[in-house]
Amino acid sequence: MSREPVAVTEVFKALCDPIRWSIVQQVAQEEEFACSILEDMLPVSKPTISYHTKILTQAGVIEVRKRGRNYFYTLRRDVVREVIDELWTLAPGDRPEVGSTAEDEARQPRRPSLAETSSDTDAPLLTW
Repeated sequence: MSREPVAVTEVFKALCDPIRWSIVQQVAQEEEFACSILEDMLPVSKPTISYHTKILTQAGVIEVRKRGRNYFYTLRRDVVREVIDELWTLAPGDRPEVGSTAEDEARQPRRPSLAETSSDTDAPLLTW
């Protein structure tokens, strides 16, 4: 099945709601996640869950499969990776390995932060 490219901004808009983020976190735990489980886990009504899953589906974050009267959700991990790749282009550098431990990260040379590398005359310190 051919999939259209996903607009990263649409993914961000879909993920910005706490209920939708919770849905994505739950779906990510399983290969396929039953809607009936979401109904038991979330403090919202079935129509509200349907609304949020529709937005996530339209953004390309999850896929929905219907079997009988039941709906099952799957996280589109390829889309998550695509969004991460887009973000990484904004701040390129060494990527941490998946499954790396704190020990592995401690062995990596630490890069100085912007505050450590800039002096008072070089560039303004950006904070927010």
